[in-house]
Amino acid sequence: MELKRLNYKFTVCKVTEALDINMESDFYFIGKTDEELSLVCKTEDTPQNTVERDDGWRGFRIQGILDFSLIGILSKLSGILADHKIGIFAVSTYNTDYILVKEENYERALTILASEGYTVV
Repeated sequence: MELKRLNYKFTVCKVTEALDINMESDFYFIGKTDEELSLVCKTEDTPQNTVERDDGWRGFRIQGILDFSLIGILSKLSGILADHKIGIFAVSTYNTDYILVKEENYERALTILASEGYTVV
């Protein structure tokens, strides 16, 4: 399986209004529930008015389109990283999954996954 490096620094934050989010940005994830409005975006695109924010994330995506019948892909990746004491923040889209790790663990995470047979591009 191929993992693609994302050459951005990410921020995970909570915002009060969707109007604060730059919808023109080329990369962001929004999650809304009855309790919060969360945003994952490139750090440079983080809104001024955040309720809380956590900077210093880097990420990679699982390349290709994942069929919904595939089971355990994210679980396996997160398990490998957990075994090496690397926490993740995962986001899924219709096509694939994205995994973010803290910047200080990024290169080590990719090295570990490569040693487990994943191809990192």
